[in-house]
Amino acid sequence: MLIPKKVKFRKWQSKRSNPKTQSPDTRGTKLTFGSYGLKSGTQARVKSTQIESARKVISRTLTKSGKYWVRIFPDRPYTAKAAEVGMGKGKGDPQGYCFDVFPGRIIFEVDGAEESVAREALRKAGTKLPLKTRIVSRAHKQ
Repeated sequence: MLIPKKVKFRKWQSKRSNPKTQSPDTRGTKLTFGSYGLKSGTQARVKSTQIESARKVISRTLTKSGKYWVRIFPDRPYTAKAAEVGMGKGKGDPQGYCFDVFPGRIIFEVDGAEESVAREALRKAGTKLPLKTRIVSRAHKQ
């Protein structure tokens, strides 16, 4: 799983979520390394376990025929309180790390594989993530 080596703050303040203000991402929206990519369609916080699960699926589907890139890194800590604990008494302990994905962000890229294999790998990876995704390619310039 992906985790940062060192963090400046153990806990982050939670960002307010308002569906009306979820603007598309401005960085990481174009294919840089590969021919095919998995682009987010909605906003979500993707945990490091979910990224790893999707990465494994891509790796297994491509076998040795292709190369892939993970374009996001979970650096935001998320917290949780223990089960059956009452409200109040402070914030929970850090449980892991996540990445705040906004619409339009490229999450994975694939190259060196046939189109059908690459699309299948990205489709399978998209089902492992808690957001709507679509597959983009260099030919369409999206």
